[in-house]
Amino acid sequence: MLGATLCWATAGVLVRSQSIRDGWEVTFWRSAFMIVFMAGVLYVQYRGDTLRRIRAIGLAGLISGALWAIMFIAFILALSRTTVANTLVLCSISPFMSAVAGWLLLSEHVPLRTWIAMAAAFGGIALMFVDSLGGGGTAGNLIALAIPVCFALNVTILRRMHAEADMVPTVLVAGLISCAITLPFALPFEAQLVDLPNLIALGFVQLGLGCLLMVVAARHLKAAEVGLLAELETIFGVVSTWVLVGEVPSRLALIGGGIVIAALALNEAWRMIRGDGNTDPLKEIPQP
Repeated sequence: MLGATLCWATAGVLVRSQSIRDGWEVTFWRSAFMIVFMAGVLYVQYRGDTLRRIRAIGLAGLISGALWAIMFIAFILALSRTTVANTLVLCSISPFMSAVAGWLLLSEHVPLRTWIAMAAAFGGIALMFVDSLGGGGTAGNLIALAIPVCFALNVTILRRMHAEADMVPTVLVAGLISCAITLPFALPFEAQLVDLPNLIALGFVQLGLGCLLMVVAARHLKAAEVGLLAELETIFGVVSTWVLVGEVPSRLALIGGGIVIAALALNEAWRMIRGDGNTDPLKEIPQP
């Protein structure tokens, strides 16, 4: 799980180190190389049964894949319009959005501690949006919010359908949908040969390997443990982008982001202490 967070955290450095700035094209190549990686994993695992495993995801997997495709696109588009710190922090509230969606659509109980943590987190997000008003990052922040919304819909729909999607072929299908959506906007391609290593790393390591490691980790960890460790992605991502490419978050963004991460971490830690971290279906849902 720690390896998964380290993979996801490379997104900021890889995106900022490229010559191309078009989020549509970056998303296309990232999804394309991820498809190659996931197809290889599926073939090694299932050999001649690979196509049947992909078809077996059914309608639930197709819907889940479509929502993941939107998340893939929104993630890179957000990175191209706001800071890495803001994007990662806003992505990190996915568990809270899922709790709200489950409460609204499935009448699921949400503990008081989670409501308190959500109130604190959304206060931190408000600070980030206030900070972005003067820096031109509001559009990127709004795009980034599409990620936790789609995450919440993904989980809620799977619960409503009483379905469990096999995540590896589902992520592969998500990559195919993402490529199909972004291709018209990505043309004509402007990527240079020097960008190829970064684009391959985005598809193979940041997205593909990160998702794969989390799926494996989720089989051995409690949901609360997965949720707590997943928050390290934001810390690793912000620090690495700060140190390696010099993108320094503003003071207000750091304060707001710190409030969000603290609220998430305390909520997950309390859930783990109370011993109710085994039944959360979010634990096998990877990050964008």
